[in-house]
Amino acid sequence: MTAAQGRHVRPPRKPTVPEGETVSGEANLSVGDPGPTAEETGQSNAYPGDHHAGADHEEAHDSEPEPVLPEAVRQRVVTLTSAAMTGMPDSELPPPLRRIARFAPQRRAKLGAAAIATHLTNDPVFRQRIADRVLAEAGELGAAVANGDFPAAADPIELAALAYLARPMGWVELIGKANDAVRAEAEAALIAERVRQAEQRASRAEADRDAMTAELERLRDEVAALRERNNGLSMEIKALTKALRDAEHREQKAAATLASERGRIARTAADHEAEVRRLKAKLADAEAALETARQANREIRAAGDARLWLLLETLERTARGLQAELGFKPVERLPADFVADTAAERPDAAMPGSRKARAADDPSWLDELLGMPRVHLIVDGYNVTKRGFGELSLEQQRRRLVTGLGGIAAQTGIEVTVVFDGAERVHGLPPAPRNVRVLFSRKGETADDLIRRLVRAEPSGRPVVVVSSDREVADGVRRHGAYPVASDALLRRLSRT
Repeated sequence: MTAAQGRHVRPPRKPTVPEGETVSGEANLSVGDPGPTAEETGQSNAYPGDHHAGADHEEAHDSEPEPVLPEAVRQRVVTLTSAAMTGMPDSELPPPLRRIARFAPQRRAKLGAAAIATHLTNDPVFRQRIADRVLAEAGELGAAVANGDFPAAADPIELAALAYLARPMGWVELIGKANDAVRAEAEAALIAERVRQAEQRASRAEADRDAMTAELERLRDEVAALRERNNGLSMEIKALTKALRDAEHREQKAAATLASERGRIARTAADHEAEVRRLKAKLADAEAALETARQANREIRAAGDARLWLLLETLERTARGLQAELGFKPVERLPADFVADTAAERPDAAMPGSRKARAADDPSWLDELLGMPRVHLIVDGYNVTKRGFGELSLEQQRRRLVTGLGGIAAQTGIEVTVVFDGAERVHGLPPAPRNVRVLFSRKGETADDLIRRLVRAEPSGRPVVVVSSDREVADGVRRHGAYPVASDALLRRLSRT
């Protein structure tokens, strides 16, 4: 027979909670409502495979109220139970604790404390099995507790934890003694802490007294040193007083010197101001003379402009008088028209009118030439189109070039003549734009020959610009006073139009 079988085990009753106390939400051993007992729920605490369940269940009717465990005892009970659960089969464990039993003992005590405490309070069978294992593990101390013997030399916390699980006779009084022991131990620790603090304050007071004694000695030494220093300072004060009198005397002399120097500086400043006024007066005279010279210059220029204007006006009136005397009238046909009538073919008989020339701001060479008064622009048609847009048909090339030249003529108001080879292959040409003359060379003559005729027909002195990249054409027209321009220049000008 084991120690557990030889003792009378008393199952717990529902503990009473003192009035005014609240029950913690955590399942705490002997604190709060332990839950329904087996008799109240009609369920048996026996698990499958338990051969002693019937006897234990019969003994559970004779129970005593459970006391409130001290916190240290409660923690020790949970720790012992967690360690005892290791290796227990699932059939000996309540179903809610079977999952917790898979944890390590420390983690089991930490995470399953509430569930373990609840089942130790409510389940006498489970508590008996845990007590058997714990008492067996405790050895002689466990056997003594099971027999109701409580060694005085044993730890009261350990004795109370074992007694709570084993429930021998007098276990409630033992837990009360453990509670008193824990309280006494806490009071002893508090008294020891207060004694330690008092000793520390006494040590600090003694150290402060020694420090004050040392400080007093130091201050006495400082007072003696200050007295000696005071004697020395008295001698220094006498010497400084004499030095102060000497300094005041020197200050008076310096003040007199400063007053004299200030008077000299004031006189020098007055002389400088007089010199500045004199120079300003000379500067004003010079500016007045410069303004007079500028005015005279403006009058001289105005007189020169008046004489030049009068000369130009005289020349203009002389030219008009000479034109009236010779009977010249405004011409309707230009030299290029006579060449066109005798040596070229026209797609139409309309004569483009003339427009007054206007200047261009573009600094390029072609734009400068087109800005000359009464300039005549002659274009080698196919030479330009085949360099600029030769992928088009001949009709599309002519239409595109003539349209672009019409834009230049409209912008500048100059006379424009474009010359193409061979009139017999041209049919149904649209009318040329204003101030643009479109000519085709006759049979047996090239456009180059027609361009030379047009240049030679112009009067000497009239600016003529010929656009062609043909070197022979350029050299020929240059000999007759015309300005040859490459076809690329005109193409770039057309791209901006």
